[in-house]
Amino acid sequence: MELPLTPTLQPPAPRPFFGATVVRAAFVLAIFGWGLGFYSPAIFLHAVIARTGWALPLVSSAVTFHFLFGAGVVACLPRIHARLGVAASTAMGAAALALGLMGWALATQPWQLFAAALLTGGGWVTMGAAGINAIISPWFARGRPMALAKAYNGASLGGVIFSPLWGALIGAMGFTAASVLVGATMLTVVLGLSFFVVAQTPEHLGQRPDGDAPGAPSPSLTSAQARPLPGWLLWRDRGFRTLAAAMALSLFAQAGLITHLYSLLVFALGAQGAGLAMALATACAIGGRTVVAKCMPAGAERRLVASVSYAVQIAGSLALACAAEQQSALILLGVVLFGVGIGNATSLPPLVAQVEFVKEDVARVVALIVAMSQGLWALAPATFALLLVSGSGAPAHLGAGTGLYFGATVLLQLAAIACMLGGRKPAG
Repeated sequence: MELPLTPTLQPPAPRPFFGATVVRAAFVLAIFGWGLGFYSPAIFLHAVIARTGWALPLVSSAVTFHFLFGAGVVACLPRIHARLGVAASTAMGAAALALGLMGWALATQPWQLFAAALLTGGGWVTMGAAGINAIISPWFARGRPMALAKAYNGASLGGVIFSPLWGALIGAMGFTAASVLVGATMLTVVLGLSFFVVAQTPEHLGQRPDGDAPGAPSPSLTSAQARPLPGWLLWRDRGFRTLAAAMALSLFAQAGLITHLYSLLVFALGAQGAGLAMALATACAIGGRTVVAKCMPAGAERRLVASVSYAVQIAGSLALACAAEQQSALILLGVVLFGVGIGNATSLPPLVAQVEFVKEDVARVVALIVAMSQGLWALAPATFALLLVSGSGAPAHLGAGTGLYFGATVLLQLAAIACMLGGRKPAG
């Protein structure tokens, strides 16, 4: 007679690493953040002028205020996160952004337009570079380069999605209805992700950064020379100043060139060809960011990697500066070379901060360098417009009237390289 088998109790299977879900959520948040806060104001400008007949300088100044006020909010973001939590801050930012979208569509007085810009400018940055970094950082240390790259790729995709989407929705239902639809959709998605994904922490789920097993040693990536820099000590640190300057200079050059590049390409490639070339630049930004994150060794000199990325963009600027309108191959080469560094200009400085500053200071460092960069590049489109001059008075185009425009880009990127390399600390 056989005795019945006693079932053995198996320990519950470990929960899959939740960090992967966080990255996917951050990717979606970046789509909405950059798609609505970075790429859409140009659409708002056109739609507001078409609806109200207000002067271009007035509406443009509201767009500039949108970015400058957002820079101020970014600088305060670590304190906002400390007081409210990252999840609640992100949700409140989404609510402000949704209200601001309707404000742009409904404004009947100029002051209302600036009130809307205050809401959108302060709202979208909770899903911008510093906000995404704050969401990702608790979950990844060694894997942070790839995690940030994947999340930040949502920023590039946001431009691909929302620029044509706004045009289609406004044409079909008008600016007001489109803003309500987009705002409601964004708010619904962001609220769900904030409270069901972003609110989770590794400690709450009993997990470790990078999915390491409990009790396993977690080697630190922080430099042995890093020291706490509370208060004004941070501003006196050469590493912080040079990192902030390098990021600001490179993004100022990048924003100035990209803003007017489509108009220059239209003369050489036609409207459709110029659109495809800008899409190619976006694809290269995604590819460049992903390749660098995947191939950069954990112990790599990240300032040097960033400098190489800036140098590749310089090569792209020079190719575009030397190209005549009929030299399509050289034009596309310039677009590709400049494009591969677009994403790295945003993602590499936070990774430098991860290594050079103690863990407690990283969020503050990232928020400040992003804020200063945004405050500067908000002025880039108008500044670079002054550099597009033609001796005959005709509109500038590739090969004529763009010398100062591309020359400034090269000089700014060279200055960014000098700052990035100038902040390197001696080994040991």
